[in-house]
Amino acid sequence: MEKSPKIRIVSKLLASGNHQVKFFVEDEVHPRYGYLLVHGDRAVSDVIEEIRERMESMERSKMDLNRFSFKSQWRDDHNFYLYSA
Repeated sequence: MEKSPKIRIVSKLLASGNHQVKFFVEDEVHPRYGYLLVHGDRAVSDVIEEIRERMESMERSKMDLNRFSFKSQWRDDHNFYLYSA
């Protein structure tokens, strides 16, 4: 069973009422950090689960060559940013 990395978050309330969440993925092999825009108030566990789902989606899409096709409906997600530390 693969151990899932620990995720720490810091949230900042924006004037729009949304929250800017800065997160840190504490993985020994690939430490990362990023930002997520969250609409409205949500539980911390829901936000962490969404971060995990989006990271998994990005990992799956790295091998998907169809995203470079004009026929594909691939869209960049401007509410989620992920960087290597």
